[in-house]
Amino acid sequence: MNPVDTQTKTAPLDVEQIRQDFPILRRKVHGKRLVYLDNAATSQKPQSVIDAISHYYSHSNANVHRGVHCLAEEATEAYETVRRKVCQFINGDDPNSIVFTRNTTESVNLVAHAWGRKFLGKGDEVVLTVTEHHSNLVPWQL
Repeated sequence: MNPVDTQTKTAPLDVEQIRQDFPILRRKVHGKRLVYLDNAATSQKPQSVIDAISHYYSHSNANVHRGVHCLAEEATEAYETVRRKVCQFINGDDPNSIVFTRNTTESVNLVAHAWGRKFLGKGDEVVLTVTEHHSNLVPWQL
């Protein structure tokens, strides 16, 4: 990782402005504004993501890195562009080290089964808390 200036001050988050980006958070449940905290299972999407997904399925729907036709090449280029942007955003060293997964469950499974099988051996223990989400408990029971 590249060094980061830890002294940089950032503006406080404007929670109300952020909520406006998520259409579903305009809903009321039992007469109160929706607050969604089950992000390990699925995350609500901001309007920009909803629009981007709709545009993708309407204009470029093809498998990434799996074809040589126009739509596949466009999808692959878009995917790799986002990989580079995410790498830059998190101050990473190599865009090829960025791995996209569908959700937290898939991410934890990937780490447990790839990293865990390589680096954990008989007698090693993974310490978790009783408050862990189920998706973080099961994969470590290798």
